[in-house]
Amino acid sequence: MIKVRKAAERGHANHGWLKTYHTFSFSTYRDPEHMGFRSLRVMNEDWVQQGQGFGTHPHHDMEIVTYVLEGALEHKDSMGNGEILRAGEFQRMSAGTGITHSEFNPSETDPVHLYQIWILPQSKGIEPSYEQKRFPDNEMHNQLRLVASPEAAEGSLHIHQDTRIFLSQIDEQAKVIHELEQGRHAWLQVLRGTVLLNGENLETSDGAAVSEESILIIQATKDAEIMLFDLA
Repeated sequence: MIKVRKAAERGHANHGWLKTYHTFSFSTYRDPEHMGFRSLRVMNEDWVQQGQGFGTHPHHDMEIVTYVLEGALEHKDSMGNGEILRAGEFQRMSAGTGITHSEFNPSETDPVHLYQIWILPQSKGIEPSYEQKRFPDNEMHNQLRLVASPEAAEGSLHIHQDTRIFLSQIDEQAKVIHELEQGRHAWLQVLRGTVLLNGENLETSDGAAVSEESILIIQATKDAEIMLFDLA
């Protein structure tokens, strides 16, 4: 069973300095039918204008994954981390017992385009931690590259949940295949381009919830970049 979440159906806000789209309920956007999917709680696509950003604010008991598609994002947090996250890089922050952080676009000329993803942790009260990583393009070209997992397998980011995140850049007409173990679910987010998911058409910024499927065949009908979540 595949349930598509079209990009145009998402919640939306334009604050001038921030243009944001919410796949699931977030902030002032409330949709009882879209409160998350399995452990996936937030899927926000953001454009932050140059010289603007999110001021220091708190989080706790959440796994927060950020992926930059274009531009750069400057991160500072209460753990002492201060980094620039550039296009193609991932950030994983486990808020656990509590952290504060800020995210700022340091460019004087260009907006930053990013996804911020929240995943509910397996347990509360873990020690806060931070990671930042870029994965080689050749490892995700027409194949699924594991970028986050509970075991930090294959050099992936370590997330505190039975969730695995894959990234792939797929050439037009090429395809990638993922097998789902019995009882597991998936979420596919199309970051760029257009794909067929088991024959279902998905365009840029569309998402899809998958249950009761054993094999996922993802074929690009235009050059595409996708993020796939394998969920308990």
